[in-house]
This record gives sequence, structure tokens and C-alpha cells, in this order.
Amino acid sequence: MPVRKIKQPLRPQELTAAYLRALDRHMGEFRAGTADRAWGIREFAERLFVHPTHLSNTLQEVTGRSPCDLYEEKLMDVARELLLASDVSAAEVARQLTMDPSNFGKFFKRYEGITPKQYRERKAMRRSA
Repeated sequence: MPVRKIKQPLRPQELTAAYLRALDRHMGEFRAGTADRAWGIREFAERLFVHPTHLSNTLQEVTGRSPCDLYEEKLMDVARELLLASDVSAAEVARQLTMDPSNFGKFFKRYEGITPKQYRERKAMRRSA
């Protein structure tokens, strides 16, 4: 009977998976309101014991996207959740995400195409229809 080789994940995929797990943990801190600041590529690289440039290049190679794109996509997911999960103001959501409220509005609109207030109103209308 021939021996089958078990294919091991390649290091770039392992590093990417580790980054995404760390990113999810960090987003959990935002959801819980325990994040004191947004992490940059240096903080992630430090936690993964790699150089920031290596992490950035690996993520770009494996996913075709920059770490910033991945981070901002996840941050938008959290922002949408927080806006819909409670009645707190958009400014309070911004603070929970460690952002200045005016920057949060611009950030949100750039990704969603509408303001946080409009997003809430549209979702509320869809739920009531």
C-alpha cells in the first residue's frame, strides 16, 4: 500500500491565516469596547514575530490585497454591527472604534457610499417593511 504524503500548508498561507486570526481578535476588542487604539502593521507583525514588510508582502501575495484593505474591511463590518446593534450615536460608535467622529463619518461614507445615519435609517426601513 503506497504511503500518501500529507500536504502541509505553506508558510505564506500559515502567516496569512495567523494574521487574519489576530485581526479577528483585535476586531473583537472593538466590539467589546476594550480596544484602546487601532493596531498598525507593526503591531500585527510584532505579535506574529515577523518583519512588517514581510507580513505586508505576504498578505499581498496570498490575498491580492493590502493589510490596510483587509483591516478596513473588517473594521467596516464591526462599524455596521455596532450601528445596528444599539441606539448609541455614530459619534459613540466612532469612539468605540478609536476614531474621531468626523473621520469616522468620512471613512464610513467612503466604504458604504452613505453616512452612518443613512445606513441606520435604510436598515430600519428594510426591517419594518
